[in-house]
Amino acid sequence: MGSFFKQVYRYTRPRSFRHNENLWPWTKIQRAQSGEISALNYKGSPVPLVSLSELKGSEQGEVLLTATGPSTRSIDFKKLPKDIPVMGVNGAYSLSLEVSFSLYVIVDMEFFDKRSDIIRAIIADSRILLFTTMHGIAKILDRYAAELKCRLALIEDACYKIYQPKVPQDQKWEAYNGNSPMRFCEKRNDICFSTDIRLGIFDAGTVVYWALQILTFMGFNTILISGLDMNNFHQPRFYETAENKLPSYLETKVDNLVMPSFAHAARIMKENKSTVVNFSLDSAVPDAVFTKVSFDDYFNNR
Repeated sequence: MGSFFKQVYRYTRPRSFRHNENLWPWTKIQRAQSGEISALNYKGSPVPLVSLSELKGSEQGEVLLTATGPSTRSIDFKKLPKDIPVMGVNGAYSLSLEVSFSLYVIVDMEFFDKRSDIIRAIIADSRILLFTTMHGIAKILDRYAAELKCRLALIEDACYKIYQPKVPQDQKWEAYNGNSPMRFCEKRNDICFSTDIRLGIFDAGTVVYWALQILTFMGFNTILISGLDMNNFHQPRFYETAENKLPSYLETKVDNLVMPSFAHAARIMKENKSTVVNFSLDSAVPDAVFTKVSFDDYFNNR
């Protein structure tokens, strides 16, 4: 039946709407004037969502963003002050015995498909606010609805919004020109940093870029990042083994997309009076972009 509706959708909509074909007709939404999805109904049932508008500017101070590079293994998270909130991405939940996660971001559908063990642990944690896309919410509700205890925040790729046409790469600037929260790179119209995630989030090949936009929107002044290695892609992530390692698609994107995007993010965040501290001393991300400081030194010198 799903393939039938998909075919109906394809033949009754322009190709620019193709990214919605797996959502229709099961997903019904309402948008607020701010642009965010304010109400969601999936397969006939309402889905409670945390309002993005209520999250805007709701935080301040420091937050720890736990990425998943191998350098994570060298950090003693017991030294992390208890009052610093922690955001995880993908498999970082493996640190849950060492840190208390309150925020989480997963936008990789392959991760939903291949690491159900971690997904189920995250959604069963009532302390967590999980930011994910509609495709992620659909996978959770279709597979683990009875286990869902975490809160959900629905986020969208700014160029692939639900029931709106895809924004082509060469038209991104024109589509958002004049909308100040969408901060485009002056030299490239395929790199942008959104300071208002209600209008969408821009991708740069890594979930960390999504997380930076979310945390900036929430109002955090200092974003501390562990595991932001961006090198040694042949090695397992800190929570993986050689046997269960998922493929990484970052290596081919690092030089052309990821690094220029991080540099752009650093400029925009500086304008917003927020900074990033990179705890990965051997990270490929230059110190001129995100300041490198060892985890121990940062907290020993407070």
